[in-house]
Amino acid sequence: MGHAIIADSKNGKIVRIRPVHFDELQDWDSLNPWTIEARGKSFTVPRKSSPAPFCLSYKQSIYGTDRVRYPLKRVDWDPNGERNTQNRGISKYERISWEEAYEILASEVKRIHDEYGPYGILCQMDGHCESKNFAGGHGQMSTLCTYMGGYTGEQESG
Repeated sequence: MGHAIIADSKNGKIVRIRPVHFDELQDWDSLNPWTIEARGKSFTVPRKSSPAPFCLSYKQSIYGTDRVRYPLKRVDWDPNGERNTQNRGISKYERISWEEAYEILASEVKRIHDEYGPYGILCQMDGHCESKNFAGGHGQMSTLCTYMGGYTGEQESG
């Protein structure tokens, strides 16, 4: 069952993340579980989900001290002027508003689009589809880039 998890909370804070135990939610027999007989053994569907390790670490990600909670900008980086690329990884950061962050993002996408064409933008469809909504995790980004005239997509090996 993919990444199904239950997050237990207390006073609005996550205290534990665990797999979903399906028999806790519904009568197990009403779920019509399957069983396969092979080589003298019986195999049946697990009664709990098998979340990926990154799902079980959400609590640490959400409350970790290294989490970036607000938009930041390098103090010596000017999106309309001197970018000081030699100071990447050295300079300090300052907090900026969400509006300023959105403006910088939009202007950078437009700059790259104008300077290099639509295929200068890599639409990397990663993130394990963790979009937290009913639409496909990769659909919105690629649709936006398609409306902008195209994009370079990542190729999956296989």
